[in-house]
Amino acid sequence: MTWTTANMNAMISRLALAISHLAFLALVIIINHSVFASEKQPNTSANKTGHFKQQLATSYHNDIVVKHYWISEKLDGIRARWNGSELVTRNNNTIHSPAWFTKDFPSQVIDGELWLGRDSFEKTASIVLRDTATDDWKNIKFMLFDLPEHSGTFTQRLTALYEVADTIASPNVKVIPQFKLETHQQLTEKLDFLVANGAEGLMLHHQRAYYEQGRSNNLLKLKKHQDAEATVIAHLPGQGKYQGMLGSMLVELDSGIQFKIGSGFSDVQRQNPPPIGSVVTFKYYGLTAKGIPRFASFLRNKPAMSDMKK
Repeated sequence: MTWTTANMNAMISRLALAISHLAFLALVIIINHSVFASEKQPNTSANKTGHFKQQLATSYHNDIVVKHYWISEKLDGIRARWNGSELVTRNNNTIHSPAWFTKDFPSQVIDGELWLGRDSFEKTASIVLRDTATDDWKNIKFMLFDLPEHSGTFTQRLTALYEVADTIASPNVKVIPQFKLETHQQLTEKLDFLVANGAEGLMLHHQRAYYEQGRSNNLLKLKKHQDAEATVIAHLPGQGKYQGMLGSMLVELDSGIQFKIGSGFSDVQRQNPPPIGSVVTFKYYGLTAKGIPRFASFLRNKPAMSDMKK
């Protein structure tokens, strides 16, 4: 075969094209390997800290299949987590519990509620949020409801939770009772019964849900009213029988919306109202077209860690 200039040019072109294809394939392989490696790389910062954000509930909606949910009473206490070495608040602040209270706790992480009883939120907070533990801790219960590091569904976690509770030899530690219902009517009737007896509401946890950090659509809270928090920005004087006392408070939401709260106060609270700048919890029943809470009523002061350190 006689090699002409045309033959040589054609061969060089084909060789260059082949090299180009090989280079492209090599680049694709390198990129894919990098992506795969990054997907498999463990989150070392999370592993080192061992800190899981707590799972938070969303509001109940009636387009669920009730029988697929485990249901429990919503306890009005202080959310707490046993992190394997100490009890901490939702914001990861240390809770100064007595040594005897956590003596038999395991090394695994447990979510629960420190609870004194129904209608006892402020008393509970005054006990568990102090710098120094008092004898009143003997009346506090650590009500367990989840195992954040367990990889199973909620039903599986619940079974494991009872097993964990059995290893803790303390009358102050219990698993929050969970039960099943079949219909929305049964759910409503149960809510009405419990609320009439002083309960705050119900929690619904999908039986096949895995633990999620942050807000979860598989964990629902059901109450007869809604509640929220607002900052006190002014005290407005009372009239008539409330002459010389608080009449109402002007408060502000995080959104900047301002409105008044004039009900829900005892006479003692009207004489010593929540200070300006403090955060209060109020209940309400839906929003107006302008986003203002309807029929807002005072529930309680939001306890701050600094308020309890005495």
